Parts: sequence; C-alpha cells; structure tokens
Amino acid sequence: MQRFARRGLAVATSLALLTSVAACGDDGGSGGGGAPVPGVTDTEIVVGTHMPLTGPAAAGYSSIAPATKAYFDYVNANGGVHGRKITYKIMDDGYNPANTQQVVRQLVLQDKVFAILNGLGTPTHTGVLDFLKSNRVPDLFVASGSRSWDQPEKYPFTFGYNTDYTVEGKILATYIKANHAGQKVCFLGQDDDFGRDSLVGVEKILGAGTVAAKQTYVTSNTNVAPQIGAFKAAGCQVVVLATVPGFTALSIGTAARLAFKPQWVVSNVGADYNTLAKSLGEAAPLLEGVVGTNYMPMNNDTANPWIQLFTKVNQAHNGGAPFDGNTVYGMSVGYLFVQALLAAGKDLTRDSLVAAVEKGGFQGPGLAPLRFSRTDHSGYGGARMSRVTAGVQGYFGPAYETDEVDGPVREYAVAPATPPVNGIPTVS
Repeated sequence: MQRFARRGLAVATSLALLTSVAACGDDGGSGGGGAPVPGVTDTEIVVGTHMPLTGPAAAGYSSIAPATKAYFDYVNANGGVHGRKITYKIMDDGYNPANTQQVVRQLVLQDKVFAILNGLGTPTHTGVLDFLKSNRVPDLFVASGSRSWDQPEKYPFTFGYNTDYTVEGKILATYIKANHAGQKVCFLGQDDDFGRDSLVGVEKILGAGTVAAKQTYVTSNTNVAPQIGAFKAAGCQVVVLATVPGFTALSIGTAARLAFKPQWVVSNVGADYNTLAKSLGEAAPLLEGVVGTNYMPMNNDTANPWIQLFTKVNQAHNGGAPFDGNTVYGMSVGYLFVQALLAAGKDLTRDSLVAAVEKGGFQGPGLAPLRFSRTDHSGYGGARMSRVTAGVQGYFGPAYETDEVDGPVREYAVAPATPPVNGIPTVS
C-alpha cells in the first residue's frame, strides 16, 4: 500500500518512537523458521523508501518509486519471492533532510519495515545513515551517487546504486578533454556531496585549477541567474552541471534568457530528456545538443528487451504512466532488489540479505559493471555518453568504467544480460 508524503509528513515524530529504537529489532513477523524478523512474515515482505514527491526536486524523481512498486506488483502477480508478496511503502520527504529523518523513523519504528530501498538524495539520506545503522536496517541501493554509501566498515548495511559522482565526473571530463580541448570549462554543482564529488572527478581528468569558474546552488533558492551570469561574464564555453532535473532546466532556461549559449555537459541524475522537456515546456528545443551520461538502457530504445519488459510492466501495473528514464531506473532497482531477496533465501533475515548483496554476481540491464562485495558497496562503476539530437536522446560511443581515485577511464565492452522470458529473475 503506497503511503505518500502528505500523509507521512502529517504524522509527528513522537518521543515514544524515538525512544523505542532499542526494542524494534525484536518486533515483526517470522523470517521463515528462525527468530522474528521486522517486516517479514510467511506471506509478505514490507520495505520502505523516502522520495521527493513534492518540492523542488520532485520533477522526474517522483515517478521513480511508483515505477519500482509497479515492478513489485508484477512480481507479486506472478507469485512473489519465495511465496512472499512485496509491500513497498513510499514516503514523501520533499527533498528536505528534516522531513527525511521523520519519515524514515516512522518507516522503521512504526511501520517496522524490513529494509529501506532506494532512498533518494545526498543531503536527505546522509541524515539517516547513522539511524539505520544503529537499528541494523538494510539500506539498499541509495538513489544518489555520493561516495558516502560506499563505506562498508563504517556503514555495513548501506549500499549505493548510482554510478558515483566522482566516477561520472571523470567520464564527463574525459569527453570534454577529447572534444573541447582548449575551451574554457566551468562548473555548477549542488552545494553538498553531489556537487563536490562530481567536481573532484572532473578535476582529476582536466587537472586542478583548470575549471575557470565554479558555482554552487541550494535547492531552497530557485534563482540561478547570479551563477549563470557569472559563467557568461567569465566567457565559459563548456558548463558541467551536477544538478537535479529542476535545476538543470532552470540553468538552461536562465542561460537562454541571458543570451548565453555554452555546451552543456550534465550529470546523469539531472539529464533525463523527458523530465527536462516537461519542465521547459515550449523552451524544450533549448535541450538540443545537451550531453549527459547514463548507465541504463535508453527509454526510447524500443528494440531493447529490457525496455520492452518495463514498458509491459508500466502498462499493466503503473497505469500507463509517462515512460522515461526515471521509470527505467525505478524498475531496474526493483529487479535488482528481487534478485537480492532470492539470493538471500527463503529463511530471510536482514543479515542474509546483506550477505547476499555482498556476494554480488547480479546481472541486469545496466551498461556498466555492478560492483558489490564485502569491501565495495558502491553500485554501478561506469556510464555511457548521451546526446540530444533532433529532440531525441541517444547514446554515442562506448560505455566506460573507472574508479573514484586515480585509475584510468577505460572502455567497458561487456554486453548487458537479457531479461528472463517471464521478466522475473531466478536464484543466482
């Protein structure tokens, strides 16, 4: 049963909730023969998430969790996982870290979810890491590329999903170095780990001190005219955007108003064409030539078997909602989570789920390697470049992989697995 933010935010965090942390590990149903496991019965697995369904970051992102839920509904309609149906509770945090703290506490302490899946946002999710750790709640596939999720010694229950922002920054900068050598490169980033990690990656390839102008923004202030004006004054020819979709659209729209026309090179999380075109409306042609990255099949690639599967699921279980990159992302997360549940076995526990993810070996629609082990909780390790041409976003060139330190950016030639005939993974 979905539970959206307007409802969740109306529920005040009570002192009783805050003081019941120690007891929560003993609550819940059966994990299939052992001690009770929160959120798990013989017939159901309850998991939760926090997403911006409203607010400045809701554009595009608000469709991710419903897409994940649609895939779970598809799996449930086909018998579930080891006979259990997945219930996905979706809570709106408005991309406000204070709200995230409140709704995640409700999910864990009151709703007693088994795990948090795909909680979205760097500033928002950072604030609940210690809480989830202290309650030993699996914190899987965080929807952000912050390197914070890849700290297995400090946060053993947390795993990333997105290509981390430093890896992506290195790939974006490799493209700039090869195609815009000698041009003045500038950078706009969100004022948190998102922007900082991305800039680290860009400068690892282009060199320290080579970015001519650096600006940041905060999501509480939608006026980016000062930052874009500074870029114009500095004579920037290439602008890298480490921005959420709403601020990508704001930046491009503001630049057009100021008659400033750089080459835009955009982080994956803010580069989905359909989301940006919807935000820009009649100004959508401004997206022509925008370069970005992605590591999932493109939503408009109707010949791709994953897109065919997810389109079918979207029609049957998501009300035929607009099908964009966020839909593909959300269903891909759901597919990976089902793989992890199957690998954890019928006697499901939080520890068995974490062990299954650390064992790795998952295959899915991704174009880059998926890295999970006891020492690596980072998620996808690469990306492929995309460009908008004649109003269509498409890939060009090979996929790349690299690390978040000083390793080379290399081509990654391994083809994605094809989906099972029935669209549901089997035990690996």
